[in-house]
Amino acid sequence: MTPSTHRRFFLGVLFAPALLWLLGLVILPHVELLVLSLQARTGPGKYGFSLAQYRTFVDEPLYWNTFVRTATLSVLATLLTLLLAFPAAWYIAKVARGRARAMLLVLCLLPFWVSELVRTLGWLILLRETGVVSSLLQSLGLASAPVELLYRDTTILVGLVYASLLFMVIPLVNSLESLDDSLIEAAYDLGGSTTNIVRRIVIPHAAPGIAAGCIVVFMLCLGNYLTPTLLGGKNSLWFTEQIYTQFITRFNWNQGAAFGFLLLFLSTVLVWVGLKLTGQRFGAVMKT
Repeated sequence: MTPSTHRRFFLGVLFAPALLWLLGLVILPHVELLVLSLQARTGPGKYGFSLAQYRTFVDEPLYWNTFVRTATLSVLATLLTLLLAFPAAWYIAKVARGRARAMLLVLCLLPFWVSELVRTLGWLILLRETGVVSSLLQSLGLASAPVELLYRDTTILVGLVYASLLFMVIPLVNSLESLDDSLIEAAYDLGGSTTNIVRRIVIPHAAPGIAAGCIVVFMLCLGNYLTPTLLGGKNSLWFTEQIYTQFITRFNWNQGAAFGFLLLFLSTVLVWVGLKLTGQRFGAVMKT
């Protein structure tokens, strides 16, 4: 066995568990869901090819409007996450040093040491009518009665941004670390303003990290079920809730599978449009 053949065999052995996991837990279930989404019941225990599930999505305004609402709030949550994460990532990458930088990264990771359910329940304790925030507002004289802060679009956005912040900070830190400080110093020496330096040097350099973070956060928000359901209540109108209803409540797996693939397809289209509008290449973004 030649050295190159031995190397390929060794790499194959290393990648085999990951490939098996990808095939068995990702690809095959998606293929099965695709088959389910293209079937309709024609009789007792009999199914045939049909696009009725996809036509239901188009013909029923509730489903289409729910997806548009979900996508709109997910885009807004992504933008808010970017606005909050960029200054934090800049400070971690360019200002903080040594232990301070490590401590800031740990603080970003700290909320993820507990499950998403626990973090979301924490927001319920803070924002409910008898919660901490309502009691504080009353004690300060800013409210004369208990204030219900749950079950609003703003509350859903707060929960989504909180749950996604880390996934925006890390790609931004990775991109900003490679920015040469001498470029910024030279720009200041040549009379550039802070706004122009950020617009012409910092943002173009960090563009792959921005795109990578936005893609991850957008997909996480779009596919999130727990946060919108708990913080938005029964009227959250989140598309993943419609998928859950079809699978678990109505036992209509064919319709639920169709909704799942529609969510995957439409979200992919939105990501592709975003990359085209920003002029980013998918390969460069994935490297980030």
